[in-house]
Amino acid sequence: MGEFDLIRRHFQHALRPAGVTLGNGDDAALLAPAPGCQLAVSTDMLVEGRHFLPTVDPRALGHKALAVNLSDLAAMGARPLACTLALALPRADDAWLSAFASGLLALADAHGCALVGGDTTAGPLNLCLTVMGEVPWAQALRRDAARVGDDVYVSGALGDARLALEVFRGRCEVPAAVFARARRRMEWPEPRVALGLALRGVAHACADVSDGLLGDLGHILRASGVAARIDAETLMRSEAVSDGVRTLDAALALTCVLAGGDDYELVFTAPASARQAVAQAALEARIAVTRIGEIVPAQDGVCTARLVNAEGDPFPIPAGAALAGFDHFA
Repeated sequence: MGEFDLIRRHFQHALRPAGVTLGNGDDAALLAPAPGCQLAVSTDMLVEGRHFLPTVDPRALGHKALAVNLSDLAAMGARPLACTLALALPRADDAWLSAFASGLLALADAHGCALVGGDTTAGPLNLCLTVMGEVPWAQALRRDAARVGDDVYVSGALGDARLALEVFRGRCEVPAAVFARARRRMEWPEPRVALGLALRGVAHACADVSDGLLGDLGHILRASGVAARIDAETLMRSEAVSDGVRTLDAALALTCVLAGGDDYELVFTAPASARQAVAQAALEARIAVTRIGEIVPAQDGVCTARLVNAEGDPFPIPAGAALAGFDHFA
């Protein structure tokens, strides 16, 4: 199967949402965002052995390859418009490609995101997607907009993806049902696009939790020149922590929740006066959000998150907890 046969057979996407005036098949796609909108663009790469296991279901891999990119649009409050795919393959395996494409295009259809082009080549398995979305002018949720006094929130539940990884690594054991749920969260993440859209005009700053809660919140803090106080004791008892993670010892549970990564939830800040609006946004998006702390002034220019207990005292970190976020070069 040649390159162009491969593309026609597996990646010829019929979806043409408003804003896509020419899709794949030409030298370039043509996009026309709605009047008054900015184009939000993000790229993510997934490399076998670094970002996914060789044994992953190709349908799940297709889903996740797009999901992690859509999560970036969600964090900006952008509506998905189109995407491109650059794909390196060790060989043109028709069955693998069919499953991979079905997972990717099913999620693309669900979010109105047209596959409008890309590239394919022989090589070690590597997936690189670029997504484009539109957001009304000056309404994007940016990392640099957190303000002192804001509440800090996180969507959904954290830690399951890291839990599944730890089981794969043989570092812990959990009941089969717990592992199955955690593996589902790791391999089939759901980008919180609806929540990102609902938070426009409500939240101040936002980021997606891809490399760990503390690491991604840290991006917001540094960009905004502020610090945060996170009630770790309340967080670990809240619905922001899955039942499966609660079965782990304290150090591993804290690691999964605060530094696990691969959750693709949203961490965001909003003024205390907007608590009812945040609750309404969560209701509209059909996803729970949990208030986990507040934004405070940076001390001596240090823009970090301080972990406290319910009384505001320093939270004791159990021995063995590893709270550094994921580093692609570590």
